[in-house]
Amino acid sequence: MLILNNTNPHPPTFLLTGIPGLRAAQVWISIPFCLLYVIALSGNSMILLVILREQSLHEPMYYFLSMLSVTDLSLSLCTLSTTLGVLWFEAREINLNACIAQMFFLHGFTFMESGVLLAMAFDRFVAICDPLRYTTILTNARIAQIGIIVLIRNVAVMLPVVLFVKRLSFCSSLVLSHSYCYHVDLIQLSCTDNRINSILGLFALFSTTGFDCPCILLSYVLIIRSVLSIASSDERQKAFNTCISHISAVAIFYIPLISLSLVHRYGHSAPAFVHTIMANVFLLIPPVLNPIIYSVKTKQIRKAIIKVLNQKQSQL
Repeated sequence: MLILNNTNPHPPTFLLTGIPGLRAAQVWISIPFCLLYVIALSGNSMILLVILREQSLHEPMYYFLSMLSVTDLSLSLCTLSTTLGVLWFEAREINLNACIAQMFFLHGFTFMESGVLLAMAFDRFVAICDPLRYTTILTNARIAQIGIIVLIRNVAVMLPVVLFVKRLSFCSSLVLSHSYCYHVDLIQLSCTDNRINSILGLFALFSTTGFDCPCILLSYVLIIRSVLSIASSDERQKAFNTCISHISAVAIFYIPLISLSLVHRYGHSAPAFVHTIMANVFLLIPPVLNPIIYSVKTKQIRKAIIKVLNQKQSQL
């Protein structure tokens, strides 16, 4: 059996996978995927543009929303070239270094999205439970510190994962099961002991999303308790309405993540193309839906977008 490792002057080349069993229809399947990428890139770019241009949106809530949009943009760009390359041109080959780089950014931005959602939950907690100190707690400097902490955390948990993948040796079977490089997928192709890699992967998962999700739930328990203590029903409804967009963003991030994990664990009888399509859709759901949700549910964002579009039309 041929063993390939990183000391070899020719590092191993992996083969990405499109849609198993539907190879003849891949070009047609790529059309909705392409449309989803266009919506994700244009929607998040629009959110960033209006927050940058509108002075009225220079507030903590919208700064965190801009972080979410940057993360969603980056997450979409991570897989765009390989996914559409495989579906359109059968460009399946990817070398180990490129694969590891994609894996680092893909998982890193996924963990970053979880961290930004936690920061946004903290923003809603302070705004509802301690509104008088909202501007003094969430200053521009503190928001920047939160963003930097989220970034440093992701780099810190992903660097060991990447470094230990570089130490692995791979056998002659180098076919990945997705159209992008996924950590679990990659280490399963190793001929050497990958237990440390599995432990590091689980540690990265539990120290990011595994920590963030309970903290988000706790923040909403405290928010609900605070809102229910408000005497006026109108004020209670107004307070809940400010959280709807964020609750939706949390749901569309964690529900597909949990569903995909359950399908991988228990859905062995499902066709291979079901796993592949779900894996690709999972990555695109948050970047596609987040800008739509915030545009529809947040009046200030909706007004700012309409204003920008009207200005563009008047310039034509």
